[in-house]
Amino acid sequence: MIIPMTKYSFILLSEQTEGFLESIAHLGLLDIKRDSKASDELTDSLILQIQDLKKSIEQIEKAEDDYIKDLNAKRRSLTAKVNELKPWGDVNISEIKALEETGIKYHFHCISTKKFNKSWAKDYPLQIVSESNGQTWFVIVTGVGEEYSFPVAECPAPTESISSLLIDIKNIDDSIARSKKALEARRPQIPSMKEDIAHKTAELERHLAQLSAGKSAEDLLTTMTGFAPSDKDEFITERLDKLDVFYIKEAASVEDNPPIKLKNNKFSSQFEVLTGMYGLPAYNEFDPTPFLSIFFLLFFAMCMGDAGYGLLLILIGFALKGKEGGLASLYRLIITLGIATTVIGFGMGGFFGFNLATVKWIPESIRSHMVTGELKVGNYSLQMILALAIGILHICLALIVKAVYVVKKDGLKNSLGPLGWTTLIVGTVLVLSLAMINLVDEFTAKWIIIAIAIISALGIYLFNKIGRNPLVNIGSGLWETYNMASGLMSDVLSYIRLYALALSGGMLGSTFNLIGNMVLGSDPTWQWVPYAVILIFGHCLNLAMSCLSAFVHPLRLNFVEFFKNSGYEGSGSEYRPLKV
Repeated sequence: MIIPMTKYSFILLSEQTEGFLESIAHLGLLDIKRDSKASDELTDSLILQIQDLKKSIEQIEKAEDDYIKDLNAKRRSLTAKVNELKPWGDVNISEIKALEETGIKYHFHCISTKKFNKSWAKDYPLQIVSESNGQTWFVIVTGVGEEYSFPVAECPAPTESISSLLIDIKNIDDSIARSKKALEARRPQIPSMKEDIAHKTAELERHLAQLSAGKSAEDLLTTMTGFAPSDKDEFITERLDKLDVFYIKEAASVEDNPPIKLKNNKFSSQFEVLTGMYGLPAYNEFDPTPFLSIFFLLFFAMCMGDAGYGLLLILIGFALKGKEGGLASLYRLIITLGIATTVIGFGMGGFFGFNLATVKWIPESIRSHMVTGELKVGNYSLQMILALAIGILHICLALIVKAVYVVKKDGLKNSLGPLGWTTLIVGTVLVLSLAMINLVDEFTAKWIIIAIAIISALGIYLFNKIGRNPLVNIGSGLWETYNMASGLMSDVLSYIRLYALALSGGMLGSTFNLIGNMVLGSDPTWQWVPYAVILIFGHCLNLAMSCLSAFVHPLRLNFVEFFKNSGYEGSGSEYRPLKV
């Protein structure tokens, strides 16, 4: 849910501004409006200092700075030259120059071995230097100043020796090692550097708030606006009264565009990071996190489709617990995803590429409830039908959420169009579902659907905007019908990826098992070692690929299919109170 916000409007003497913001920062609850586009010398300086500190930390953690990058670039260039010169061998450049001074000239050539004519050696003083990769390198000796003609174009003569280049490479390697050692010695400074970043960021936030403050009475007075969670009103009011500053407190409205702070239960709060990736809701929108948490978890588990990989994710999550940075901050989410993958994967019969539905030691009562195999009618995969059914449920829920949200925002009178579509689609799906499980007979279902269609058509085509020309409403309804008909079909079919990804991951896992068994043979001895290597490498690779696809595609199904059909925009700004 979106936490209600209270708006605080301040009026104070301009000379009090800096001290006031310092006090607000110590309070740590008020989000003062900042001017993100403001710029002055102090702003630019603080931003530059923060960027430099972040860059330094990154360089220390990666043990690579700009100087090392330049050295590595030079090393790659020298290594490329060595590779170019290898076919000629370690040529002594000084000897070649000395021979030229005595009247002897070397001509360097390279040609495809297939095109090399051995008869050339009879007509020219030719010496083959090397042959490799289908190429032949050779030299021809002539006198300096002699007219020289040969059917193969000359190659550039070596200007450096391999031995001298290798010495340069070694010197560069030594410089890189010294620089990395110097960076490693600075690693203990990282905590203090991060603390410095926090101080400078807080100073920048206060300065931006000061820049955004309004001026009046010939710059003698300053006005500011801030927001804080309404449940902190009593505490904030008590502290502000002690500051001896004039302020007005009122409930924030949509027009104020207050910052957004979400509050969810322990389970859903794990998924707030995903909501933030798309965009926080506006103040008058709904919080999609509860829906996102349930369906992203379900979709991720279905895309993985393997209980064994779920167990590995649980172990990875616990291994990350207590560590800092990166994925470690998401260890609870990883454990949760692992648990769901284990449960759903077992229900889909997958365990490290093996089909549990064929394992005889598992009781038949359990195997019969696994979602495996095909329907008796039509030979359609049960998992594919399940993916499409969940997709229809997901979209229907999105339409219901949209209808509720629109009615709340615009009122019932101005929401008949969206309500018509929700009634038509959700009602038809519900009646057909009841008919399929024989709770409603075919005759009754037909007339219920007809009644739903007639009622929905009134809202879709005639009353989608009350007060407008009926012909315009009908035209608008027809255009919306085209968009819904074409969009809903593609949206539902998008959910087949839940089945396809699980299928591909299971097939790849079983392929590695098959390769391992082929290597193992019927009477294994030393073959156990390559067998273990193949299985470990194969399933680790499959786990990484499956996790990537199981993260991206469920995110897309929520961000595109659900958010589009629910009308979610996500245009809110994050609640960022001033802090010390």
